[in-house]
Amino acid sequence: MSGHSKWANIKHKKEKTDAARGAAFTKAAREIMVAARQGGGDPNANFKLRMAIAAAKAVNMPNDSISKAIKRVVGGDEDVVYEEISYEGYGPAGTAFIVECMTENRNRTAAVVRYMFSRSGGNMGEAGSVAWMFDRRGVISIPRSSFKGDEDRLMELALEAGAMDISTEDAETFEVITEATDLDAVRKSLESHGVEISEARVKMLPKTTITMDIEGAQKALRFIETLEEHDDVQRVYTNMDIPEDVMSKLEEM
Repeated sequence: MSGHSKWANIKHKKEKTDAARGAAFTKAAREIMVAARQGGGDPNANFKLRMAIAAAKAVNMPNDSISKAIKRVVGGDEDVVYEEISYEGYGPAGTAFIVECMTENRNRTAAVVRYMFSRSGGNMGEAGSVAWMFDRRGVISIPRSSFKGDEDRLMELALEAGAMDISTEDAETFEVITEATDLDAVRKSLESHGVEISEARVKMLPKTTITMDIEGAQKALRFIETLEEHDDVQRVYTNMDIPEDVMSKLEEM
């Protein structure tokens, strides 16, 4: 978790160009369309769609663009069918990676992701080759600024709702960890107590992490950036951990 949070913060600081914004909108639209196709176009009755919309708003996607993405599927205007698929492998310094994609052409996407793994000095493996190093967990993100209480109060609410734990590593966000199957139930319970939730989704959390030096962290971050720049890639999970001193040096670059 800590490694992901740290490199995600660096990435977010760099995502200020129009190109990055456009790519974020493309990924958000695909996620909305897949969710709407799977569970219908009513976000009140489709939890996955509701969370996809929340993720789209988090990257400042306009409401009319969100509506258009839903209508393209519900209205039958979208001929392209996207499917969800994950790829696994090893990246720089022996780090494990899971790459979640949405694509209309899995052969093309597999070839591109395989090439990116190879170019990073790693290699893409078979399904299950690194997944055993991760736990599939529900993660509910709660902005610290919106929560009216302390960590003990959130822990109390979370455990009563059936959560496993909370993470307080991020300076701006609390994260409630659940079993993947309990994610929606815990989310509903927290919301019933007035807790504002910015994101709720199933993620792959590393069981153990690999501590990176400056050289390894630079290579791994470049690999992540290359992956996430591709339209088909939705999310990247890794088991790397960047120590605070290395993080400080990276932020100065």
